[in-house]
Amino acid sequence: MFGKLFGRDAERPEANPYALPVPRRQKNGTYPLRALGDTRVLALVEAADAGDWEAVKAALAPFDPGSDHAVLAELAELDGVQDWIGRAVEEDKEHRATALLISGTRHISWGWEARTSARAVNVTQEQWRIFHERLEIAEEQLLEAAELRPDWITPWRRLLTSGRGMSLGPAVNETRRDAALRRDPLDLDTHIEWVSQLQPRWGGEPGQALAFAREAFAGAPDGHRLGCVVAMAHIEEWVESDDRDCLQHPRIRTELREAAERSILHHSYERRLGWQGDYNIFAMALSLAGSTKASNVFRELDGVFTEWPWTFMADPQKAYARFRKAF
Repeated sequence: MFGKLFGRDAERPEANPYALPVPRRQKNGTYPLRALGDTRVLALVEAADAGDWEAVKAALAPFDPGSDHAVLAELAELDGVQDWIGRAVEEDKEHRATALLISGTRHISWGWEARTSARAVNVTQEQWRIFHERLEIAEEQLLEAAELRPDWITPWRRLLTSGRGMSLGPAVNETRRDAALRRDPLDLDTHIEWVSQLQPRWGGEPGQALAFAREAFAGAPDGHRLGCVVAMAHIEEWVESDDRDCLQHPRIRTELREAAERSILHHSYERRLGWQGDYNIFAMALSLAGSTKASNVFRELDGVFTEWPWTFMADPQKAYARFRKAF
């Protein structure tokens, strides 16, 4: 429905009939992506913001909450959802699984808001208490959602995040990863979450995440968005390193360029809802590596900025604009 994203010399994709109008750009020519750039997602977000459960259910109709990670993420980050979603969980028996999924996912984000992104040693006891309290609610709700809808992948992907936050250990988290990948062996969100899990700051070993990402993408067909997991693994290595130029190595530039060409820049790549997020991942990775291929990615984005993964930088949108100008 959203067409395919072809190379610059090929035919342009058909316009998305649900695309939001391009907002006024900032002076640097960029603008943040709102509601995945889609009028239907905006209607969903507005219904959730108003606390209107009936309208939320109606707006969810075009989507599959069991697999649409990007749509679910829009609700997860929306402050206030936690104030009314509990009533839907208790009162709407027919749609209990959906309500549990939304509530559990929101409680994870809400928990991290309490914890903040500070290093563990700088998190107060009260912040830890609230963090764990909210994650415990999320765990209970997501496990029930998974039981009610065993075909859904989204509860398992989100349980990876809560399991990491609660330090449940490798055995539990590997079981959850495997549960997600049994439902979709090529699911990008699950792979990216596991790349985070394998970082040294979460108990992983150096190089472990990159090896996982490479093996995963090697088994994907040409044009699949799973190439983003390789880019994300390199970004995570940059985050872990004390060397800000650690990705500027010819071998890394080559790997990232080839990954981009075989995934998001391949003629078979499908421009799905939220495709701008895939492009932002590669834009950041290629920029950090000093690859001129970043210009191809920025050209297709045409100024569209997503918080992730630029949030690893002090001023995400300014960093995006700076690299965009450089390439």
